[in-house]
Amino acid sequence: MSCEKEVKYSLPKYIPPVEVVVPPDNSAKPDKTVAKDGAGDYTTLQAAIDAAPNNGTKYYLIAIKNGVYKEVLTIPKNKNYIHFKGEDKEKTVLTFDNYSERLDGNGIKYGTSGSASVFIKADYFKAENLTFENTAGIDAGQALAINIGGNFSAFNNCRFLAFQDTYYAADNTIQYLKDCYIAGTVDYMFGGSTAVFDRCTLHSLRSGYITAASTPAGKKYGYVYLNCKLTGTSGTASVHLGRPWRPNANVVFVNCEMAGHIKPEGWNNWGDVANEATAFYAEYKSTGDGYKAGQRQSWSKQLTDEQVKEYTLEKILGTWKPF
Repeated sequence: MSCEKEVKYSLPKYIPPVEVVVPPDNSAKPDKTVAKDGAGDYTTLQAAIDAAPNNGTKYYLIAIKNGVYKEVLTIPKNKNYIHFKGEDKEKTVLTFDNYSERLDGNGIKYGTSGSASVFIKADYFKAENLTFENTAGIDAGQALAINIGGNFSAFNNCRFLAFQDTYYAADNTIQYLKDCYIAGTVDYMFGGSTAVFDRCTLHSLRSGYITAASTPAGKKYGYVYLNCKLTGTSGTASVHLGRPWRPNANVVFVNCEMAGHIKPEGWNNWGDVANEATAFYAEYKSTGDGYKAGQRQSWSKQLTDEQVKEYTLEKILGTWKPF
């Protein structure tokens, strides 16, 4: 650990947000309903996805009644504008238990990216009031709750539960998460996407790393946490805010409350000093026992009042307003 010192730095190069025109979501009445007890149109969620229009141009609402839906779910590329709405985020659960070392039906390992319970390959996906879960277990290694490959995915009042590598989203994609809960152990938010976590809770289940960003070079924004709470299971006392999965990792915490499980130095270089010159790790007005002024890594940043003005929803998401 090294103490903070005054350093001169600049924010990454600004790239204007994409201008996005999204049709309004006026689907107050579900297009289809999924219910485990047979009271809806389908008893499995994948059947409802498969029945959704191909190449849609407006949101298609699938209402999901309370229940545990144990199935690997895939929204294929030709199913844009799918909207999941659960009945209760704690009682409407999308789950499976694959993990990276597990063998598929052909005797091939799933690998990290293939171990997810839910795969979002289409654009403009939305979800509300749901739990995305992987129950492979704390010692199973990489086991994703969700793998997002499509662009412009949004989540409101959702939970993401797993251990290692809970939440993954691919390079050059954008997500917005509002009032969500993400739990895990090691690198439990990882990948190269631009993602805004707005008023979310990040819960560490044991010592490890919260983020493992692989932000592509030249991207203005990677993971941005606005007004979030960082909590830990009792006894968890050694958690880093992040380590760079690839050079140029970009993670920023703005006005976040951090419990005492966060290590004083905050950040880790993943055993490679060269990452210290390329990673953009920054905070603004962190509070709580997890922030000790003057003890963060010297190569991380504390944003000024002027610099933090770049970290607003309008700056990051442009015209996209999913909720």
